[in-house]
Amino acid sequence: MLHLSAACRPWAVVLGISAVLGLAAAPAARAQTSAPKYSNEFLNLGAGARSLGMGKTQVSLANDATAGYWNPAGLTNIAAKYDGVLMHSELFSGVVKNDYAAFAMPLDEKSAIGVTLLRSGVDNIADTRALINEYGNIQYDKITYFSVADYALLLSYARKLGPAGLSVGGSGKLIYRNVGTFANAYGFGIDLGLQYNHSGWRLGLMARDITTTFNAWSIDADKFKANTIPGEAIPTNSTEISLPRLVLGAGRQFTLPGQFGALVAADLEMTTDGKRNTVISARPVSIDPRLGVEINYRKLAFLRGGVGNIQQLTTFAEGSTAANPLTKSEWKGQYSLGAGVAINGLRVDLALSRLAVEKLGNSSQTNSLIVSLGYGLGSRSGGLPSIN
Repeated sequence: MLHLSAACRPWAVVLGISAVLGLAAAPAARAQTSAPKYSNEFLNLGAGARSLGMGKTQVSLANDATAGYWNPAGLTNIAAKYDGVLMHSELFSGVVKNDYAAFAMPLDEKSAIGVTLLRSGVDNIADTRALINEYGNIQYDKITYFSVADYALLLSYARKLGPAGLSVGGSGKLIYRNVGTFANAYGFGIDLGLQYNHSGWRLGLMARDITTTFNAWSIDADKFKANTIPGEAIPTNSTEISLPRLVLGAGRQFTLPGQFGALVAADLEMTTDGKRNTVISARPVSIDPRLGVEINYRKLAFLRGGVGNIQQLTTFAEGSTAANPLTKSEWKGQYSLGAGVAINGLRVDLALSRLAVEKLGNSSQTNSLIVSLGYGLGSRSGGLPSIN
């Protein structure tokens, strides 16, 4: 009989669940498979107001419960016995609600585990198909409501390796996506991460969807038939694949005069699903750079800023008319600001992030306010270096 060591058991659980889900989804995968861009994009919105205030530069820095999302290897650097984070944000002027919860704890001096829950959705969508009855009269009591929501559960495990400062980790992702009673999907995937901390430097590497994450969609065709026009295609069961992406990160901590400190970090996100509108755009790999800064006073109060998602946009130039349209191209990024306080294990963070931008005339409207609460309970025996 094969016996697993304590260090291997969490990996066995993750891989076992993945295998079961893979067998269950095999028939759908054989039916039709596609690899669209921006698959499972709700998993890339970010987690934690601290990270979002720094432009999502966290692969090398994450060292609390949010590490299960950003880089599971960072779970080994949690300084508390138990750590939890809650976050709520709203996109597109509050239409989309994004919620996040995470919990992590060390198992011993070398290993740690984490659990992460995510939900992103639009609720109370009115279904007015039965609003007008067969006599042409309006019946408001026939209006029903449904939600379109995406859910994910991440189970993470991390372990320290030699040399000192090196950690590796992984997360198994279980996904459920729902479009009212019209369609739903189940899926799974695996992320792997690495962190190395030495002499104030923080280095990280995150491989998301390293196994190619899939969603097996189940469609209720009868729900669509009642509203399709002649010749319109009806969706069918299919499998959607998310291709791997790599994120390479580096951070450096500095000591400033007057009990101030600074942290500067940069990430390079490399996607493999074709050309994107990024600084470096190519068919094999597109690269999106991000930069974040955090200034702290005695590690109690924090100010943050970041920039990312730099794109080349084409807009109408001054003097453009319908008869003679004039365009110009310019590079624009999405900037973010943040602030936070940390007292006796409690962390309260706010961020203002342009995750969604509405263009109104010559001005851009920032419409994503993020709030997160974190709490570390108890002190881990021996203590660990922290950059918070």
